[in-house]
Amino acid sequence: MGMKRKKRAPRRRGWLLGSSATQVICISFVLLIALGTLLLTLPISSRSGRLGVVDAMFTATSATCVTGLVVRDTWTQFTPFGQAVVLLLIQVGGLGLVTLTSFFALAAKRRMGFKDLRLLGESVSASGYSQATDVLKIVVKLAMTFEIIGMVLLMIAFVPQFGAEGIWISAFTAISAFCNAGFDILGRTDSFYPSLTAYAADPLVNIVIMLLIIVGGIGFLTWDDVCTHGLHLRRYRMQSKVILSATALLITIPAFLFYLTDFADLPVGERILASLFQSVTPRTAGYNTVDLTEMTDASQAVTILLMLTGGAPGSTAGGMKVTTLAVLIANAVAAFRRREDPQLFHRRLEHSAVRNAAAILLLYLGLTFAGAAAISAAEELPLGACLYETASAAGTVGLTLGLTPQLGVLSQSILILLMFFGRVGGLTLIYAAFSGHDLTYARYPQEKITVG
Repeated sequence: MGMKRKKRAPRRRGWLLGSSATQVICISFVLLIALGTLLLTLPISSRSGRLGVVDAMFTATSATCVTGLVVRDTWTQFTPFGQAVVLLLIQVGGLGLVTLTSFFALAAKRRMGFKDLRLLGESVSASGYSQATDVLKIVVKLAMTFEIIGMVLLMIAFVPQFGAEGIWISAFTAISAFCNAGFDILGRTDSFYPSLTAYAADPLVNIVIMLLIIVGGIGFLTWDDVCTHGLHLRRYRMQSKVILSATALLITIPAFLFYLTDFADLPVGERILASLFQSVTPRTAGYNTVDLTEMTDASQAVTILLMLTGGAPGSTAGGMKVTTLAVLIANAVAAFRRREDPQLFHRRLEHSAVRNAAAILLLYLGLTFAGAAAISAAEELPLGACLYETASAAGTVGLTLGLTPQLGVLSQSILILLMFFGRVGGLTLIYAAFSGHDLTYARYPQEKITVG
């Protein structure tokens, strides 16, 4: 008689190995924020005493989600070690933990499995696995190239003023600008939260920072097209054409409005620089060269819309993305012209893109207004000012009217959640929460409803 083989017990998969791609992306950000919070609470990170857990978590979330909202001035609060922790969180959060680990895996010649490629595709917003690896090959190289060039150019302005420390300030500012983070270490004991207001008349600093913000915010897929096709725009993907066109319009039109309504006391050259800078920075960098509280109500309202719009998918920028806005506008145009399908650049859009764009818009508007109402009630502040702060958090921008450092724990917690939502993405969070639910293909009977 043959001996019966003992059945081997099925191997249990770890909680991370059994997670979906969207869940892994969310988990990676949570773990990075937790690690950053721990490091920033260490005595070695602060110049005087230990930073509280809530303030450390707020700073770690803002850095990881490349926002730029702060409750403590970065230079006066943190030692060089603490500043390095913030900068590392910005770099990893800007490029994405999944993107960086995938890059080093490929650099070590490790073969990536099917699930690894699917996860990478989600991280860089690529539509295919081969496309994901192609994009990955240029992401880190381009980031390092632009950041080094930006650092060298900023040294021309910062080294004469700060000496050897100007090298560190230049590196910190260049990385923060490319990652659309908006953190600065230009504050001093007599001047908290200055951002770039001391350089409003400096063309070099203005132009370098604006270019870093733009190149970081147009998306890695767009740069893949630029590197592959050069100036042959007709060969670009439709998405790249949409991103470049929308970016150009969302810079020039608000800049013209700001020039007409603000900065009248500045000379013409400085007024043009200030208008352009304040048009670029809401999407979604968070630097400012002027006093934002002095801008007109109309300009502040436009800034809120720009902050919610954000940059391109698969970029260092946040917000609901320019492609979302473009899809919604294309759908509205199709409705006005009584066309069945929305179109962009002679390409028909999928109905799922329109559906997702509408869901994203509703999520951003709902959470931004709900957060503003809650903060306004808790802090007894004007709703409009609170809306500016929550739009900045949800869009991962970092611009503020000066309210954030004064908020209580509840209001700071609301902003933390909005920053996480804005960086990870609304649909990513929803897909992560419901990834274990089976799809159903059952359909109810259709019936018409009147809208409008």
